[in-house]
Amino acid sequence: EIKECDWSSDVCSSDLGPGYPKIVSNFMKQSKTERFLAAMIIVLVLTLVAVVADTLRSKVIGVGDTAPEFSIRTDSGLTISRTNFGGRLLVLNFWATWCPPWVEEMPWRDQFQKKLKADGVVVLGISIDEDANTYHAFLKRANVSFLTARDPGAKISSRFGTFRYPETYIIDTRGKVVQKIIGPAQWTDARMISYIKSLLKAHT
Repeated sequence: EIKECDWSSDVCSSDLGPGYPKIVSNFMKQSKTERFLAAMIIVLVLTLVAVVADTLRSKVIGVGDTAPEFSIRTDSGLTISRTNFGGRLLVLNFWATWCPPWVEEMPWRDQFQKKLKADGVVVLGISIDEDANTYHAFLKRANVSFLTARDPGAKISSRFGTFRYPETYIIDTRGKVVQKIIGPAQWTDARMISYIKSLLKAHT
């Protein structure tokens, strides 16, 4: 006759032999571990699915779209938003000090801002650098004339669907994206200047 067993203490009266209680107890412990591991795997899979779904829901902003709402305080103390940037066209650039293509185009972008500032073009470079010291040291050396700000959590760029840098959005006063430039550009090229001036005429 098999009597009731106390699995937690491995004490069991049975006529199946002295080794039986421990064998059954070890099996139950293994089963609990397996169940725990299975539950953890399910949780991890569900979390991964949620992250992927959220990523897929994040819209990649393109030409003709309304730019996502944002507001950021620049290093010079100005507050810039999608429709309040103090000009006629906002050239919104996402960058990082560790991005060689952006570092390469930075002098051209600076000259571009100086050349078109009087026409109402406002260049804003938002860095996703996490290290504030590296960021400020870089800008001190570069001494750029365009507006700069730091968004270490990349919250603004992620709203635009930007995950590769540099990436630039040209936004009019209504908040509409009139052009999107992926990667570095020769901002002082005559064709670029002419194109921007045509955008200024079209979106006056």
